[in-house]
Amino acid sequence: MTSLLFLVGGLALLLVGGSGSSSSHSMRNFYSAVSEPSQGLPQFIAVGYVDDQPIARYDSNTKRKVPVVPWMRKVEQDDPLYWQRYSQVLQGWEQQFRVDLRTLRGRYNQNSSTGLHTWQWMYGCEVGPDGRPRGGYWQFGYDGEDFLTLDKETLTWTARVPQALITKERWDKGPEAQRFTAYTKEECAEWLRRYLDYGNETLRRTERPTVKVARKERSDGQETLVCQAHGFYPKEIDITWTKDGEDQWQDTFHGGVAPNSDGTYTKYVSIEVEPNERGHYRCRVGHNSVLETLDLAWEEPASNVGLIVGILVGVLAAIAVVAGVVYCMSK
Repeated sequence: MTSLLFLVGGLALLLVGGSGSSSSHSMRNFYSAVSEPSQGLPQFIAVGYVDDQPIARYDSNTKRKVPVVPWMRKVEQDDPLYWQRYSQVLQGWEQQFRVDLRTLRGRYNQNSSTGLHTWQWMYGCEVGPDGRPRGGYWQFGYDGEDFLTLDKETLTWTARVPQALITKERWDKGPEAQRFTAYTKEECAEWLRRYLDYGNETLRRTERPTVKVARKERSDGQETLVCQAHGFYPKEIDITWTKDGEDQWQDTFHGGVAPNSDGTYTKYVSIEVEPNERGHYRCRVGHNSVLETLDLAWEEPASNVGLIVGILVGVLAAIAVVAGVVYCMSK
């Protein structure tokens, strides 16, 4: 079951998998409420993302929606009351989420419970390279488990747990599915296109990956070859191990794409090989920032013999100079 834990910090990135291709873009909003805020954790948090970059946030402590990237200030040029208006909208959602939490605790027979409970909502949309809508996302979670999701094909709701059946039956009879679908195709897509214009230099930039291949010896006599791509943007990247030109998908372990502090990403893939076959393997990397696929093999590190000899010669020369000075002074 897909987890919907996206409470604080970069939690939303657990669900943000990026767009279907490097030329498409997505917008996702994550709302989360907790039953018992503690240690400074707000009772309600809302974070908006374009692609995988946070652009704005709201929490119940400040009661204000604020930008988290400089280019989001450009929205004020087209809509001077944007931040004020959406702060009020999110204040309304904050109150609604508190009501929802009380209702859900009743359904789960948790009214007497003092533990921490969470209610989450993720929604958003995607547009293709031509700016046309490609679909949307609409799902709810309770205590880290899927609760209710919208089937975009049938425009019906899917209850992931028995406690969601009441909501499913009520929403299947109402206009919620049609209203949410219309939102993702129209209003959401329009805002996404605006945000892409505001953050064009950041969101549509490309950063070339730095690729390194490392080797690790194993206790069983085999070796692990690790190919790491670092510092690339956008997030989508293809990294493949090949043996004599043939892809080795089944034997390859793929690590997840991890964000870096500068807004770029890191990813690695590894494969177990026999030491005598090491030279048959190559790492291929494809990314939107490079015209041709990068192709690298593991290389033996350069010998340190020359460096060591140079250091020894330098040390001996220094000793000779010191000895000469001492000799002259003794004379």
